[in-house]
Amino acid sequence: MLQRIGTGVFISLPSMAIAAMVETKRLKTEHNKQPTMSIWWLVPQYIVCGVSDVFAIVGLQEFYEKVPNELKSLGLSFYLGVLGVGSFLSSFIVSLVDRITSGGGSWFDDDLNKAHLDYFYWLLALLSGLWLVGFLWFGRAYVYRQK
Repeated sequence: MLQRIGTGVFISLPSMAIAAMVETKRLKTEHNKQPTMSIWWLVPQYIVCGVSDVFAIVGLQEFYEKVPNELKSLGLSFYLGVLGVGSFLSSFIVSLVDRITSGGGSWFDDDLNKAHLDYFYWLLALLSGLWLVGFLWFGRAYVYRQK
């Protein structure tokens, strides 16, 4: 179960790295006035991101099964709470990055050719790496419940 969650967290790192590399390629293509890129360039990052989510979400759902029967409703609320906190945290990160970078050309400029989403994807890859280290640190202390 923890290996499945860890695998999902680990795979999220190359997912963001692939997204950053594709965005860098797109920006170079636009700035050099080359022919536009195909939509198919997005497929690898979405596949890797989907695989990452499958591992992590399925692992979290299996984690719910380990909750004692007396605490099932609390376990479900923690599972859904983790997803909710993740959504709020991602919105906070986007707002924070936009506020910090808005002075000298925002990473989220209205004109995508002036924006730097590639930097944001690299930031997300870094955060995924930090999350993986934290997960490994805390995961070592977890003791599986005996049936």
